[in-house]
Amino acid sequence: MNAYEQYMKEISQPMRNELTEAGFSELTTPEEVDEFINSTEGTALVVVNSVCGCAAGLARPAAKQSLQHDSRPDHLVTVFAGQDREATARMREHFKGIEPSSPSMAVMKNGEVLHFIPREDIEDFEVEEIVSNLTDAYQSHCS
Repeated sequence: MNAYEQYMKEISQPMRNELTEAGFSELTTPEEVDEFINSTEGTALVVVNSVCGCAAGLARPAAKQSLQHDSRPDHLVTVFAGQDREATARMREHFKGIEPSSPSMAVMKNGEVLHFIPREDIEDFEVEEIVSNLTDAYQSHCS
């Protein structure tokens, strides 16, 4: 690992911890993504994490806060754009017809995207608006 990769790994660790400490499982390889997609039944919230400011100030806080809702997904997973590139690329293959976006969030069921929140619906929105977007999706798909 070169000095830049080491630096980015160290700097991104707190960003990873923010989600894993909230109950998210990290998918760091394409194989882990495949295993998740192929074997997971029920609903899932997939967060495409990022080092950008809108991930730190909006996406991660909204994802965590949304989990306090009565209806919530059965599974919580995350891939890290720019860090775990291959895993993120593999997850995006399952977001059929959706442009790559980070940060972003998908509510999935049995490997199919039911609701997607791209960066443009995160950036310049309030945390509460993003939470509402997520919890509305949970109401529709996770009850």
